[in-house]
Amino acid sequence: MEKLRLLFQEYSEEIRHRVTWPKYEELQDNTVTVLIASIILAVVIALMDLAFKYSLSFVYDLVR
Repeated sequence: MEKLRLLFQEYSEEIRHRVTWPKYEELQDNTVTVLIASIILAVVIALMDLAFKYSLSFVYDLVR
C-alpha cells in the first residue's frame, strides 16, 4: 500500500512541477491542425474506398 501511495505522490509531483503545459494559443493551433489533418485523411480514405468499389464492380461486370 505504501508503494502505491508513493507512486501517486510521484505522479502528482511530476505533473505539477516537471510537465511543460502548452499555452492556450498553441493548444488551439494544434487542435485545428489535428482536425484539418483528420478531415483530409477521412476524405482520402473515402476516395480510395470509392475507387476500389467502382474498380471492383467494373472487373466483376467484365467477368459475368
